[in-house]
Amino acid sequence: MSPTGRPEGEYRSAQHEGRPVSVTVSPTRAGEAARGAGGAPEALLTLAGVSKKFVKSLDMAARLGNLLGAHVREEIVHAVDRVDLAIPAGEVVGLVGESGCGKSTLGRLAVGLLPLTEGERYWRGRPLSGLPAADARRQQLKMQMIFQDPYASLNPRMRVVDIVGEAPAAHGLIGPRQQVEYVGLQLNRVGLDPTLMRRFPHQFSGGQRARIGIARALAVKPEFLVCDESVAALDVSIQAQVLNLFMDLRSALNLTYLFISHDLGVVEHISDRVVIMYLGRVVESGPTPELFAAPNHPYTQALLHEVGKVEPKKRTFVPVKGEIPSPLDPPPGCHFHPRCPHAMAKCREEAPPLVSIAPGRQAACWLNAVA
Repeated sequence: MSPTGRPEGEYRSAQHEGRPVSVTVSPTRAGEAARGAGGAPEALLTLAGVSKKFVKSLDMAARLGNLLGAHVREEIVHAVDRVDLAIPAGEVVGLVGESGCGKSTLGRLAVGLLPLTEGERYWRGRPLSGLPAADARRQQLKMQMIFQDPYASLNPRMRVVDIVGEAPAAHGLIGPRQQVEYVGLQLNRVGLDPTLMRRFPHQFSGGQRARIGIARALAVKPEFLVCDESVAALDVSIQAQVLNLFMDLRSALNLTYLFISHDLGVVEHISDRVVIMYLGRVVESGPTPELFAAPNHPYTQALLHEVGKVEPKKRTFVPVKGEIPSPLDPPPGCHFHPRCPHAMAKCREEAPPLVSIAPGRQAACWLNAVA
């Protein structure tokens, strides 16, 4: 064990003395991030300049080696790098990118499951940091997450009635005697037979477990849901059922979604707006029809080129060239420049800002400045 009580070599969040790094975000920047073009109403949830770094502490051998001149340094994973994102109420935002780009980490930052290394979160324009404990507890109920693996996220030793009913009872939303009736309503809402609530998770199919996860998230009456690859492990037919369920719940309960997926077909079907991430940074965002019709960033173009199409002609599939760089040592400048066919000298030296290229659309590419 390390002197701080952590196992040797364990990754930890970048913090000072166990506390998240405090970074002040100016009111002007926060207001710009919370409002859309043309002074649109404030977003439901706003992420302003958020970053997340994970640090691997030096073990005893490394520290001894440093005393002897080995110069071993802590390893820092740059999972999310200065992301600005505003999600209006009632909108479904699709978050897309390759594995390892930071999608899931950003989703966990959005709902508060991970502390921020830098930046700030805003709920309806109000900062979420520094809230009193009681207010923070109530606020947290408004943001819930549906995890990628429905089996791993469910306690195998608990029955469904307890999995779904524990949180609303603990937070005082229902009384102990109302739990069975309340859980029955939640299961019925997601298309499950309430008479099955006494079963354990292993007694359900994959699609049914996904619905249990949705019911658990809805049980505390949230306004904002992060769906992290929530249909990735399901068969295609079951995927369609769960996606239709998400859309029905959105209309019935006025929910707002951050829908994380690597399946561009699913994202195009369910999302109002799409955000493209690459190695911890947002490289493009815009309304779904416009982004799919005319992608701007070279990375977005490469992703959409790989999407299969039903056409009566032969197509040649060319994957994105090269491998995604390691977040332990991201390349300088634009992170995509080692794989970009249009890379310039400036791309290797300076990271392009995320700028507006059309109403409602943003992209981070120096080609837009050249054009």
